[in-house]
Amino acid sequence: MSTGFIYLASQSPRRAQLLAQIGVRHELLLASADEDAESLEAVLPGESPTAYVQRVTALKLDAAVARRERRALPPAPILCADTTVAIGRTILGKPEDGPDAVRMLQLLSGRTHRVMTAIALQHGGRRQAALNVSHVRFAALAAPQLAAYVASGEPLGKAGAYAIQGRAATFIEHISGSHSGIMGLPMFETAELLRQAGFET
Repeated sequence: MSTGFIYLASQSPRRAQLLAQIGVRHELLLASADEDAESLEAVLPGESPTAYVQRVTALKLDAAVARRERRALPPAPILCADTTVAIGRTILGKPEDGPDAVRMLQLLSGRTHRVMTAIALQHGGRRQAALNVSHVRFAALAAPQLAAYVASGEPLGKAGAYAIQGRAATFIEHISGSHSGIMGLPMFETAELLRQAGFET
C-alpha cells in the first residue's frame, strides 16, 4: 500500500490514540457542519444491538467515503467504528443528560453487560468489517458514587454513560474480552483488517 496513512472517520480521541499506539499514521475525516451525523445513530424498531452497531458503522463508512470524494482528498483506506452498550436487547446509547446517565448506570449496577464495537475499513472498492463483543461486570454502585460520577461530566457523550479509561474503571469487577474494544477500537481486529488491506501495522 503506497499511501502510508489511513483516514479515521471518528471524532473519538480514544480511537486516534489507539491507532497511534500501534504506529498507524492517520488523518481525521470528520463530518462537516451540514452533515446530519447524529441521524445515522437512530435505532430502528425491534433492531438487535448487534445488527444496530454493524448497520451504523456501515452507514458511517458510506458517509465517509462520499465525504472523501466530495473533498477530492487523496485515496487512502478509510476506517470507521461504532460502539454500543447493551443489556439483553436493550441498547444504551449516549445519555441525553445527567438524569439519563444516572438511569443507564443504575441499569448497569451489579450486572454484566455487553460492549460491542463494530469496525469497517474501505480501500478502493473493497470493504471489510469485523465485530468485537466484550462482557463487562459492574459492582453494585451506591447512589453517592453515581452522583459524583455523573457530576464529573465524564458519562456524557459515552455509550452506556461511562468510559473504561476514566473514573468508571473503579466500577468494573470483571472484563471478558478486549479492553481496547471497550474503549472504542479493538486493536486485534483493527490490525487484522489493516493487514488484509495491505497496510502493515
